Amino acid sequence: MLNPWGSFTFADGLQYQDNNWDYCNAYDRRFHSERSNGFRPPGETQLTNVHPPPSIPDGCYDCADGFYDPNSRVVTSYTGRFLRNTDDSEHEWIVRTCRKAWDEPAGGDPQNSFATRSEEDSKIVS
Repeated sequence: MLNPWGSFTFADGLQYQDNNWDYCNAYDRRFHSERSNGFRPPGETQLTNVHPPPSIPDGCYDCADGFYDPNSRVVTSYTGRFLRNTDDSEHEWIVRTCRKAWDEPAGGDPQNSFATRSEEDSKIVS
């Protein structure tokens, strides 16, 4: 399918392709900057396309083009300029998908995690 609007280049230089789009798929999850410049050294985890990633304001999310405040439902640029109000669909996607300013457990029961079991309870029985 041909793009009737011409070409599209993202801010980081990545050019969109209608066909054979191989960016950030199940086979290659690298960011564009990793594809262009290589991987960071061991111990320097790259969480976003920009390294180091911007600090997220308290209570907000990093939604790739700025910060999202779920209380006001407003996205601002990384420099603080208003970008847009979100609809319900975008709000749900950001809250479900994007990096947030706080850490929380990924699930499971911390009381039953392998790290908190006694040595006796951790023995493998065959």
